[in-house]
Amino acid sequence: MSLSHLPPLRPGGLPPLRDVIARHGLSASKALGQNFLLDEQLLDRIARVPGPLDGALVYEVGPGPGGLTRALLRAGARVTAVERDRRCLAPLAELAEAAEGRLDVIEGDALAVEAPAGAHIVANLPYNVGTALLVRWLGGETWPPQWKSLTLMFQQEVAERIVAKPGTTAYGRLSVLAQWRSETKLAMKVHRSAFVPPPKVMSAVVHITPAAQPDGVIAATLERLTAAAFGQRRKMLRRSLAGLPGAVEALKQLGIESERRAETLAVADFVAVARLL
Repeated sequence: MSLSHLPPLRPGGLPPLRDVIARHGLSASKALGQNFLLDEQLLDRIARVPGPLDGALVYEVGPGPGGLTRALLRAGARVTAVERDRRCLAPLAELAEAAEGRLDVIEGDALAVEAPAGAHIVANLPYNVGTALLVRWLGGETWPPQWKSLTLMFQQEVAERIVAKPGTTAYGRLSVLAQWRSETKLAMKVHRSAFVPPPKVMSAVVHITPAAQPDGVIAATLERLTAAAFGQRRKMLRRSLAGLPGAVEALKQLGIESERRAETLAVADFVAVARLL
C-alpha cells in the first residue's frame, strides 16, 4: 500500500511520533539547536508550502525523529534526509522501512553535504546552523541553483530579515542576498507552543524560489558589498564602504548620496553598485 494513501501515516504499524520519541528515549538537544515539532496538521501545512510534491524529490535537513519527514511522505514526496544526531537514526530507519523506498537517510553534517540536484529543500532548520545553510544555498556564481525551492523554518526574527523591505529595521544583508535573484515570502508563523520543548522565540516558515539573475553582476562582489555596507549599518555609506575599492565612486556615478545608510538602499541599488564594481 502506498504511503501517500495512509493519511495519518501509520504504515506498517508505525506508532504516533510521541510514542516513538518516548520509546527511543529522545530529547531535543540544545547543543544541536533541536526543537521537535509534533502537530501533524501543522506539519502537513508546512509540507504543502512548496506546492504539489507527489513524486517530487525533497531534501530535508535535520529531520530529528521524523515529524516533518512523515508529512513530506504523506504528500507523496521522495525524501533524502541528512541527520547528524545518531540518536535519531533508529527511528528514521523504522520510517524508511515503512516508506517503501521513498526515504533515504544520510548520517552527516548538512554543512558538509550537498543537496541532491533538482530537489525542493524543506526543513525545520536547527537554529544554530540555519542562517549559514541559507547563505550557502543562496550563494555561488551558478544560477539558477540546483534546488527548485527552499521552504525553511527559522526564528521569526531571522525569517523577517529574509523578506524585509528597505527602510525597515529588519532589512539587511540577508534581505539583499535572498531577494536579488530570488522571490521570497513569509509563508506562515509558528507559535513557540507548537514545539517540544517550546523555544524562547516564535518561529516562521519562509518560501524562496529562484528568479532571474541580473546581468553583469558577480555574486561574490555583491556579497562583499553587502558585508561592508551592513557590517557598520549605523554609519553613512561613505564610511562603511571606504575600504571597498571603487564603491564610493560607484555611488556617485549612480547618483546615490554617500551620506545615506545601507538600510535605505533598495535591492536594485545594491545590484547596480555591484555591477559597476
